[in-house]
Amino acid sequence: MIIVSACLAGVACRYDGKSCPDEGVISLVKAGRALPVCPEQLGGLCTPREPAEIQHGDGADVLAGRTIVLDRAGRDVTGHFMKGATEVLRLAKLVAATEAIVRAESPSCGSGKISSRGELVPGDGVTVSLLKQHGINVSAR
Repeated sequence: MIIVSACLAGVACRYDGKSCPDEGVISLVKAGRALPVCPEQLGGLCTPREPAEIQHGDGADVLAGRTIVLDRAGRDVTGHFMKGATEVLRLAKLVAATEAIVRAESPSCGSGKISSRGELVPGDGVTVSLLKQHGINVSAR
């Protein structure tokens, strides 16, 4: 079983209320080989929501308590991102997932992120970091 970002499966769960469907991911879900998840919704955030950004680091830094996640309005949403990552890991273990396909450029799912200046910054999102720490192979689209 593969964990996939729900937005890649066509679920309108992104911060802007949209999806970013990927036909390969949709095919995996239809075949019963993939479980779609949205860490931000599992963490208690609504859709749509303010975009958020990891401050001064990446997901591993958030997990280690060295930095936080703030939304555009300046609210600390770190707890939501931590809870969502934990829930995704719980689901991954439940279905014995060894792989995840995630949406690139996301503070929770992404491998790499977009800064407030629109630049791609290397580093994993919170959920990706937690999955990798538990031996799950992650690829981003």
